Amino acid sequence: MANTFKNRTLRAVGTTPTDVGAVVAASTQTTLIGMTVSNVVSSVISVTVTLNDGTNTTNIVKDAPIPTGGSLLVCGGDQKIVLMTGDKLIVTSNTASSADVITSFLEIT
Repeated sequence: MANTFKNRTLRAVGTTPTDVGAVVAASTQTTLIGMTVSNVVSSVISVTVTLNDGTNTTNIVKDAPIPTGGSLLVCGGDQKIVLMTGDKLIVTSNTASSADVITSFLEIT
């Protein structure tokens, strides 16, 4: 089994729900090992991060405030999230073009 570290970045996420783009291929085990959302505007923003499995949407964080110049560690440290085939991570902010997102994954094939 091969282990591959990957990351995805998004810039200027706003009020439209945005898929992080972590594609989980069939016969692949994927673990989200880190996710940071940064505030890139001059006011406090609120962000929501959800996991959609194709049928249900579940909140990881909902309306979490991020101060000006700050960031939110959504996943990392002791917390990991296992992603299944078809899962999507969705990020939304309450302010247009206000959040940058960095995600890190471990894929086992």
